[in-house]
Amino acid sequence: MDKNTATIIPRSQHCISRKQIDTDSLKVLNRLHRHGYKAYLVGGSVRDLLLGRQPKDFDIGTDATPSQVRKLFRNCFLVGRRFRLAHIRFAGNKLIEVATFRRQPEPSELPDNEEEHFHFVQNVFGSPEEDAARRDFTINALFYNIADFSVIDFLGGLKDLEEKRLRVIGDPQVRFVEDPVRMLRAIEFSVRLGFTLENNTYQAIEQHKELLATAAPARVREEIIELFRHNIAGPVLKQCRELNMLPHLLAGYPGTDEGIALLAKLDQRTAAGIPIEESFAIAALYLRLYMDSFSPAQKNNMGDALRQANEIITPHCRYFSIASGIRHQARELLIGCFRLARGRGFRAENRFLQHPLTPKALELFSLWSQVRPELMPLAESWHTAMTTSATIPKTSKRPRKRNFRKKVKTH
Repeated sequence: MDKNTATIIPRSQHCISRKQIDTDSLKVLNRLHRHGYKAYLVGGSVRDLLLGRQPKDFDIGTDATPSQVRKLFRNCFLVGRRFRLAHIRFAGNKLIEVATFRRQPEPSELPDNEEEHFHFVQNVFGSPEEDAARRDFTINALFYNIADFSVIDFLGGLKDLEEKRLRVIGDPQVRFVEDPVRMLRAIEFSVRLGFTLENNTYQAIEQHKELLATAAPARVREEIIELFRHNIAGPVLKQCRELNMLPHLLAGYPGTDEGIALLAKLDQRTAAGIPIEESFAIAALYLRLYMDSFSPAQKNNMGDALRQANEIITPHCRYFSIASGIRHQARELLIGCFRLARGRGFRAENRFLQHPLTPKALELFSLWSQVRPELMPLAESWHTAMTTSATIPKTSKRPRKRNFRKKVKTH
């Protein structure tokens, strides 16, 4: 990549101020710079600052190697066997991530040993320009230079920011084949930022969406969790449905209007500051399918409820290697919603109200009642019962009667 192609935006022509940057990140940037290393704020933090948003993290890029970074900071430790990074720890267990600029190696440089291949590819150090070219989208390849407070743009990311456009770096037909998860990330960023997908990017997703089924389940799982954490699960999965990606992304998830409407309600809950647990997200994903699996004409019992819950969420949990504890909680939340939907007055109602997962199940059922308003009176009735139950002391189990019958002596 030609160095002269970089666009340098001086401090007077952009909106980023050092006052907006985390103080500990500034300390790291300044120390690297004072010792003669290039020190840039990189990635999403630069993008967010230029958009007037508060970044979640402030990642740093440098030409110092991980071992050189460690020598500069006593509070530094190196992580990652395959992708070596420096983590610098500050008060409150805060970590600042420092990555050495990487580049894509030439084919002639690659080792013959397949096991060493991935490790080698991830740890070939390069220049800032080469590092920018390795990133996923142009808007994530902007750098803030602490030396002169300028913004460096190697790939046209500033123009894409101005035009609210999401564009893949390089040929999307190639980049999506290299890493199918980029397709999901493209939709995630476009929704989160309110950007439109650039034409070639959109067409490449349509053409290669089936490759999502070949992506590492652990990576797909993490991206799906991020959708819920950033309260964008509803709109992202809706767009995935429009692109017919769901069968390759979440096999078994039907993506109906009601199901996506429920996720949108859940997004509102998360946006209000209520943390989202993975078990709750899984139950929300499959609640409509679960509730509609019961025929109103049949008198379904708890055995049916348990069997249906297992049948619906087990394929998802097995595919994504979800821990048994999370799977158990998701199943119990579905069963709890089944009990709530049956109405009040069953024999074990008080014991059900005192179950530790019932409040969570009622939260989920209340969100569902906003999608199906005919359930709202029932949800309100359960809320009243829950409030009343909270004021009643929990009943302890009656102690077992001891048998004082005298033993008969035998001689």
